[in-house]
Amino acid sequence: MSEHAIRELCPITPRDAGEVLTLQRAAYATEAQLYSDPHLPALTQTLAELSAELEGPALGIRLDGRLVGAVRWTVHEGVAHIGRLVVAPDLQGTGIGTALLHAAEATSGADEFTLFTGHLSAANLRLYGREGYRRVREEELRPGVVLIHLHKP
Repeated sequence: MSEHAIRELCPITPRDAGEVLTLQRAAYATEAQLYSDPHLPALTQTLAELSAELEGPALGIRLDGRLVGAVRWTVHEGVAHIGRLVVAPDLQGTGIGTALLHAAEATSGADEFTLFTGHLSAANLRLYGREGYRRVREEELRPGVVLIHLHKP
């Protein structure tokens, strides 16, 4: 990331669905390799399904106009359920995910937060741990893929 790049936090809407889907698939390609599973839900989601999700709250980060990160969430009874936090593979580890997580938490208006990630996703687990998320349960999605559910008060 060049020091002169313009980084902009912006709302994401259904109009951005194609760009978000492309970003999501690129970001989850490494997860698919990690789990030897090309059928992870983020990779099989359709454009129509994603468009519908983007009717709810979602934020992105653009770098010189390019969408390089996105996050969406829902809020139920004061708890924000953070979902599909994605960062372009070439920019993972540069703080974009952390910035999006902070922005989603601040914008949600919630007092508590939940999210999940795969058990082999060490970088994600480190990020969420640094940000105060703690494991609350595990759920087997399918053989070889265990979801770690995390909570932050």
